[in-house]
Amino acid sequence: MPRLLLRLSALLMAVSLSACDDAAPPTFTQAEPGEARSGGSTTVRKTDQNAFSLPSANLTPTRRLDFSVGNSFFRNPWVIAPATTTARDGLGPLFNTNACQNCHIKDGRGHPPLPEASNAVSMLVRLSIPDSPPYAKLIEQLGIVPEPVYGGQLQDMAVPGVVPEGKVRVDYTPVNVTFKDGTVVELRKPSLQITQLGYGPMHPDTRFSARVAPPMIGLGLLEAISDADILQNASKRPDKNGVFGRPNWVWDDARQKTVLGRFGWKAGQPNLNQQNVHAFSGDMGLTTSLRPFDDCTDAQVACKQAPNGNGENGEQEVSDNILRLVLFYTRNLAVPARRDVNEQQVLAGKNLFFQAGCQSCHTPTFTTAANAAEPELANQVIRPYSDLLLHDMGEGLADNRTEFKAGGRDWRTPPLWGIGLTQNVSGHTQFLHDGRARNLLEAVLWHGGEAQAAQQHVLSFNAEQRAALLAFLNSL
Repeated sequence: MPRLLLRLSALLMAVSLSACDDAAPPTFTQAEPGEARSGGSTTVRKTDQNAFSLPSANLTPTRRLDFSVGNSFFRNPWVIAPATTTARDGLGPLFNTNACQNCHIKDGRGHPPLPEASNAVSMLVRLSIPDSPPYAKLIEQLGIVPEPVYGGQLQDMAVPGVVPEGKVRVDYTPVNVTFKDGTVVELRKPSLQITQLGYGPMHPDTRFSARVAPPMIGLGLLEAISDADILQNASKRPDKNGVFGRPNWVWDDARQKTVLGRFGWKAGQPNLNQQNVHAFSGDMGLTTSLRPFDDCTDAQVACKQAPNGNGENGEQEVSDNILRLVLFYTRNLAVPARRDVNEQQVLAGKNLFFQAGCQSCHTPTFTTAANAAEPELANQVIRPYSDLLLHDMGEGLADNRTEFKAGGRDWRTPPLWGIGLTQNVSGHTQFLHDGRARNLLEAVLWHGGEAQAAQQHVLSFNAEQRAALLAFLNSL
């Protein structure tokens, strides 16, 4: 009976939120039933630096063993082939890091490189050139036209005998934003610099997009939301504030067809397995049965000729069994419980969040499908605060780079669950796709485009209201 009541509560809330487009937002005087359990029965209660690294709370001891083995392949470094460590060799020839955990620090959020850093590590740079008809097949299956010499991603590291593609630096210029009460907040606008190009000049029309690694929590729950429930929130027309959520339609490598996208900063990947496969390939230069080739272009001869870590029986560097274990691990990284859900300041901030219209994109609640890939993830009332749809976020955040159906100003709404634990887990509070925001307030103030009305509403807040909004966000 309690689960039925929770699902009914979630359904009623969804109905009330859908009506918010044309009516006054709801007023919250107390926490909703089950609101602290952001991941439903999978939710864990931990707030320290390991808060993002725990298995779903409802996993059995036997299933936790698979989680632990998957964690070992996610956490430990891969090595250059040939090596005695045959289960972990084949790194490169071109790569960005040698372990998943180096980007997703403590399974959390990456950050831009420091000025003195030799490598970007937890931030990568996507590359492409403008779409055109001769590349229609590439666009259908990759979503982009890769830069002809450097491919779709800049790799700033390489094995001995292979030249890295280049180095990444980010510079910033200040941008001031003023609240109605006169308070000035200095934002920082990034400028990406690519130096020490290893294979000559890039195409003159190359598009660049810096991306920090997102948190790993709750990914299996997001995968378990039905397509129909995501598409239900897609707009046929903009609402009164100009909000217009759209799905990205992307290529599924295994099914060889176009399907709904939901993972990545522009929702460019359809499922977790493909997300993992492309990360193994692009970030570490590791082959899988879905991508049985190194990430080398025709111009990178030494890259193509370098030794690999494939098995004697034709097994790829990342075997299907390792891929299965990593998939299980990434599906079951649990979402931490919310804190202080009944505190008056948090409730006041929640009301301000809704009054500003933030929930138009950051959809609070979904119920996962009964046929989820893992039984622990099925029929869960979850609170990700994302619609997993694309939104035009304005020129300030634009990378001017298309990806399948996503335009140069479009970004997928990032989930907000766990965002208040970023400092505890990752040791910083840098947000947005390129880490330009140094705290949550800066992240809010960078919102433009469809979120312009919400941003303007926040700019009318006084100091007490700003503190309440941040208290709510930090409770998530």
